[in-house]
Amino acid sequence: MVTTCVAGLFVGAILAIQINLQLKDFGAQSFLGGLSTSTTIRNLGPVLIAFLLAGRVGAFSSAELGTMAITDQLNAIRCLGLNPLSVIIMPRLVALTISSFLLLVLGLGLTVFGGIIISSVSLKVNPLQFISHIPQFVSGVSIFIGVLKSFLFGIIIGTISCFVGYQTTGGAEEVGKAVRRTAVVTLVSIIVTDFLVSFVVESISQLLMG
Repeated sequence: MVTTCVAGLFVGAILAIQINLQLKDFGAQSFLGGLSTSTTIRNLGPVLIAFLLAGRVGAFSSAELGTMAITDQLNAIRCLGLNPLSVIIMPRLVALTISSFLLLVLGLGLTVFGGIIISSVSLKVNPLQFISHIPQFVSGVSIFIGVLKSFLFGIIIGTISCFVGYQTTGGAEEVGKAVRRTAVVTLVSIIVTDFLVSFVVESISQLLMG
């Protein structure tokens, strides 16, 4: 949770600083709150926070399951007449998916506060002015996109980490390879999913407007 909170605050602050550089040239800093919040919630916020969760939560879970696999702990469960998939994997998958989703949503909420803090302290933008323009740019669709991406990223982190960890065979070296494979596949999957969701939502919007 600490990682997510810190990441959310700094992601919001970074985007506010970057967007402010563009708006300042046009004297449009009053729109900073709306533009930075919209950009954060719709796209960059979920992706960046999901990257951190993939490295922290996903890699750890993959390593833990991989260690259980190569030390025959999963086989021991089978010897007891139990199925590791139902006893170990599925509860962990559900827990990882739900917790990752909730942490992503929490992180998205904190990105707004990160933007407000840096704007009032460093960018000389009044917090009330920052907040007042958010409804102009952040619609229900924007929030839905952010939440949907958070949910999908949570599923990706949980599924890939559990699958790769469960499939690990060999020795300790294979656990390291499984962790690396988990990180690479998860990050690529998050990027591809982000593109697909954005593309589909944009296509639907164009059809509705047309």
